[in-house]
Amino acid sequence: MSTNHYKPHVLILPEDRANAQVATGFVGETSPRYQAIQILQEAGGWMVALGLLEGTHVPNMRRFPERILVLVIDFDGQFADRIKLAKGKIPPDLMDRVFILGTQDEPEALRAELGSYETIGRGLAQDCREQTNHIWQHPQLQHNAGEVARLAPLVRSFLFY
Repeated sequence: MSTNHYKPHVLILPEDRANAQVATGFVGETSPRYQAIQILQEAGGWMVALGLLEGTHVPNMRRFPERILVLVIDFDGQFADRIKLAKGKIPPDLMDRVFILGTQDEPEALRAELGSYETIGRGLAQDCREQTNHIWQHPQLQHNAGEVARLAPLVRSFLFY
């Protein structure tokens, strides 16, 4: 399903299948007032996701000012380097609408401790809705705190009501 581009909405660009499954769990916990969140096709790698950000999503975000984009990538133990590189691809005028989230290493490490990818996604959504950090403070996810603090207030009113 497609989102209504003229109302507040979120597009999720997952790096790979595991991240797409986490996103599916998250989306399943949102309120279905209108199609306000959409998971895009898996990018096929974090560098490909960054290329799609620059080549496709930046121009479209400028056309649709209600759009929020969330890239979900694996940091593969290189958070500082990858977040710096990723944020360097975001134009200044879109910094407040593009977010980079992901596991410190790979989602498989998280699944071993917390259950299926969709269960993890549901837990992350519950944390956002209830303004808690039960799942977000896991060692594989705690580095996302700054991005979550920026993102949650923007989406809570139309994703969780």
